[in-house]
Amino acid sequence: MNPPLKLVRRGLRDTTEILANELARALPGTDMPAWSELEWRLAMAAAVAHGISPLLCRFTTWQRPAWRRFLVEQREHVEQRHERIADLLRRIDAGARAKGLPLMALKGSALHALGLYAAGDRPMADIDLLVDDTHADATADLLASLGYEASFSQWKHRVFKPRDTSPVMALGEHRDTPVNIELHTRIHERLPVGTVDITAQVRTADATPGIHAYPSLCALMSHLLLHAAGNICGRSLRLIHLNDIALLATRMTPADWQPLWAGETPWWALPPLRLVARYYRGAVPPSVLDRLERDCPPILRAFSRYQTLSSVSCSNLWLNALPGLEWSRTPREAMRYLRNRLRPTQESVQERKDMLRTQAWLQDQPWVTLGHRRRLLTWLTRPVPRMDTLYVVRKALEHGAPLPG
Repeated sequence: MNPPLKLVRRGLRDTTEILANELARALPGTDMPAWSELEWRLAMAAAVAHGISPLLCRFTTWQRPAWRRFLVEQREHVEQRHERIADLLRRIDAGARAKGLPLMALKGSALHALGLYAAGDRPMADIDLLVDDTHADATADLLASLGYEASFSQWKHRVFKPRDTSPVMALGEHRDTPVNIELHTRIHERLPVGTVDITAQVRTADATPGIHAYPSLCALMSHLLLHAAGNICGRSLRLIHLNDIALLATRMTPADWQPLWAGETPWWALPPLRLVARYYRGAVPPSVLDRLERDCPPILRAFSRYQTLSSVSCSNLWLNALPGLEWSRTPREAMRYLRNRLRPTQESVQERKDMLRTQAWLQDQPWVTLGHRRRLLTWLTRPVPRMDTLYVVRKALEHGAPLPG
């Protein structure tokens, strides 16, 4: 079945918002939606794209057999894959101690270590590690000794993949999906072209060998917020990002939030926290939002007031020709952004080549192999669907019994 894209677009938007409210409320007994067969498949696609299938298995009470079966299978895959990731982290920790390398395990690994998620709750696409520049090459050697090889490098991190493995082409999470490792020497994001760097606030002062935790809850929160900001700017936010922030916020006292302002003004933190507050009511202290409103640039503050999860994520089916322009803080920065969109930098061209080479869902897609001018012309003449979204939608439509019609 190949439904019209306008139906897919509307269905993704509607199911995403309903799933977001279902997960955020986490109240058993809410009425099961009266969705069509197509909408249930799109709900599967949205749950996968937003990384929330295993959590929905725990928190939703909708008893549609095919839906429940899908959620249970996803949770089982995530739980088994979590065991592999936990074992790999133990091996990395042991190797780092033996070689005298201090490391930090970031984001998902840290959230699990705090007990905010149980095994099987939260998918992890990869392991993120922070290392000092002086130890980066030695850490790469450690990863090589554990069976990893360099895949590609970009301004943000170096990516390592297990040798002699292939991606698993399935809907959502799969136990056999290779576990990649991203090695960071800085914690920074481009919003959209100016770089925000919070490494100093995030890095632990503990230099003893092995894997360390973040120095404080606010250090972890700062990283989650900056990561979410980068994803909002690029229209690739996931609901699991908001869930991470909401869970951590419940652990924080008013004093825990204060280090957020220890470095440069965190003007970028308002949009993700406003989205968290939209869906997870009461999770974010109003005083934090009030203070961040004063820090945030007026244009971005105005845009963020009306944003929804589906508008800043892959649930918005159409590609945006100028994603994140509203994050520009000065006219000069906006002009630099527009110039880079019209004439990509060599770095951007190389990043695109690396994506085409390493991301299975981009293979054999004519759109992504077009020249930049052809893509710009297409953007100006008709809506263009996102390839990552279409991939997961196709997998959802192929899942289980064929759809009628």
